[in-house]
This record gives sequence, structure tokens and C-alpha cells, in this order.
Amino acid sequence: MSAAISPARVAAHAVLLRVFEEGAYADRATRSATEGLDERDRALATQLAYGAVQRVRTLDFAIETLGKRPVAKLDPPVRAALRLGAYQLGYLDGVPRYAAVNESVELVRRARLERAVSFTNAVMRRVGEGIRDLVEALPDRTPTEAALRHSYPDWIVETFWRDLGPAAAVACLRAQNEPMETVVRRVRGDVAGEPTDVPCAIRVQRVDPMDVVAGRVWPQSRASQVVGLAVGGRPGERILDLCAAPGGKATMLGGEVVAVEVNEGRARELERNIRQLRAANVRVVHADGRSLPAELTGFDRALVDAPCSGLGVLAARPDLRWRAEPLPELQLELLRAAIGRVRPGGTLVYSVCTLNRDEGEAIVDSVVGEGLVEIDAGLGGEWAQFRHPQRPEFLLTLPHVHHTSGFFVARLRTR
Repeated sequence: MSAAISPARVAAHAVLLRVFEEGAYADRATRSATEGLDERDRALATQLAYGAVQRVRTLDFAIETLGKRPVAKLDPPVRAALRLGAYQLGYLDGVPRYAAVNESVELVRRARLERAVSFTNAVMRRVGEGIRDLVEALPDRTPTEAALRHSYPDWIVETFWRDLGPAAAVACLRAQNEPMETVVRRVRGDVAGEPTDVPCAIRVQRVDPMDVVAGRVWPQSRASQVVGLAVGGRPGERILDLCAAPGGKATMLGGEVVAVEVNEGRARELERNIRQLRAANVRVVHADGRSLPAELTGFDRALVDAPCSGLGVLAARPDLRWRAEPLPELQLELLRAAIGRVRPGGTLVYSVCTLNRDEGEAIVDSVVGEGLVEIDAGLGGEWAQFRHPQRPEFLLTLPHVHHTSGFFVARLRTR
């Protein structure tokens, strides 16, 4: 008969199976697995699942080194149980070793893999004895070493190494393995919390879901809010938001806003969020931003917050590092399309939540080189604390410096 297992660990185990065996998104799998849990168990399950997903490369290395068995050859429930236990033993303080070991064993027994119980017990005990020393001894002097120690794909670390330099790259890797600050945008009324260096961005201990439902706040990083503020918008102006869902930035804008979203489900979500935030000036258009209806033209301002690799939001999305890919061709198409819809002398903001210069600076340089736009260098002066370290005409928020998500932001003027 199986011993009791904490509901949080059962839920976290289920998340690991969904993410790594079925390709599910970690946030959605976690919401499903933790439904019905109390607040404490839900928080623990999320911490365990997100941490194990995030650190899986290093965890697998430790399991294989200490357990002497290739992780890929294990039954999925055993693999998930070992990863979950190894994360607790390697990275969490305050978790008794016996609890991590015993409950990992019970998760395997619960999966009706009795033949693997003794193996799991033996591996977990060896991992418990050696994982911390093993991880601490891993070097991070080269991209390959740093990718293993901090649990990232090689290409992401190589990108950071190239674009940030070795020391800053390692600092960024470390920062995006830790929780970021929790910030909301104050939409209306008073909000309890700590003011920040971005107007209406309030640092809070936790997001009150009732405040969100009531439309008083919107969970949104300081960097994301800076993007919306960089666009601006005044009464009487027409503004195009070309990639608008879920709507955090669109609902910040003044004037008459047309919010475009290509995905039907996300367009419906965008409409719900607009209603919730009472942004009556925002109209949703379900369309591909690269081929808009002909009448959508002559805008005074536009925002292209383009799909990207997301290398600046890896702290908030633990599985993204394992599925991310750069999208420069799509970004160029969207930016060119938006430029064609803005009147001469109008303003356009291009932003991506990544630190990859191939999706940031290089995209802007391409359209500038084509003679379509010129750079508005005043943006760096308006937000001096976020000024790009190499290109002061742009903004670049850095997780390890600014303790918020990483965004590249450029403001352009159409010719």
C-alpha cells in the first residue's frame, strides 16, 4: 500500500509529465494540475514544477552522474519523480532529505512501477548525498559550461555571450533562474504596494485576483509598461497595435486604438481583457498584421510588440527556454507592414521581449537602411535608466540590472 504523498508533489509530478512527455505549456499544465488545491499547496506545487522544468538540464546531468543511468532510458513517471526530487535536494532549502527521497519513491509506486521502486530509492539517496557539491563544482567560464551549470540550451547562452559579454551573460543566466519582482499596473483607484521608477507600476507581494477581475490592476512588468508609455497617444489620434493580445499595452494607449490579433482564441481573450479594464477606446480586429484590411491606414502612431524568442522573459516562463526560437523574418514583415499603415511623420514603436540583437537592433537597422523610417533618439533620454548600453538611442531592460523582464524598445518616425 502506498504511503501518503503531499498534494503539491503529486501536482508537480503531473506537470513534469505533461510538459516533457506531452509538450504541454508549463503554466497551463500547472493551472490544471493545481485546480482544487489550497493556496499553500498550489504555491508549493508551482514552485516545484517551475523549478524542475527550468533546471532540467542540470538535474538530468546530476541524475546521470550520480545515478549511473541515462535519463532518456527511464520510464516517464520515474524520470519525472527523479527530476522533482533532485530539484528539491539540489536547490531548495528547508526540504528534509527523507521527504524528497521518500515521496519520489512513492510517486513511482503510485504510477504502479513497483519494479522501479528500489532503483528510484537508490538513485535518490545518491543524489541527495552529492547533488549540491556536484552543481557547485560546475564551472561557467565558457558558454558550454554555463549552459550546463545554469540549465539553458547552448544557443541561448551563446547569444547572451555574444550580445552582453561573458560576465553580464552569466549574471543574466542567474537572474532568469530566480523569481522576478511582482508588479502590477494601476488602472484605477488606490493600490497597496511600493511605487517604482515607472508611473503606475506598483511592486506588490502578490497579485490580488479580485483587483484584476475588478479591473483595478493588470499584472504587467515594469519593462512592458515602459513599452506602452513609449507609444503614448493623445485624444484624437489613431493608434495601431499590430500584435495586441493579451492587451496590457493596448489598454495603456490614448486616442482611438485598433488592436490587431491573428489568433482567434487570443483575439477573444483580448476582447475580454479590454472589457475588464474598461478600455472603451480600444477596438479589436481579428486579422494577420501583415495583410490588414485596406481601410486600416493613415494611423498617427503604431506599436509592433512582435512575437520573438522571449529571451527576456525566461524567469516567468520556465519551459520557454526549451522551445524558444528567433523570429527575425516575421518581425521584419510585421514592422514593414506597420510602417506602411502610419502616416508620414507618424510615430512607431518596435519592441520585443528578448535580448537577442538579431531580433532587436538588427531589425530596426534593416528598416532604417531601407529608408522607410528614421530613429527617434529622444527615447533614450526619456528613460535614461533603461538606455541601451551600446546604442543609447534605444532602450534595453536587463533582468540582472533592472530586475524586470528584458525588452528591447525603439521608437521610429515614418518618412
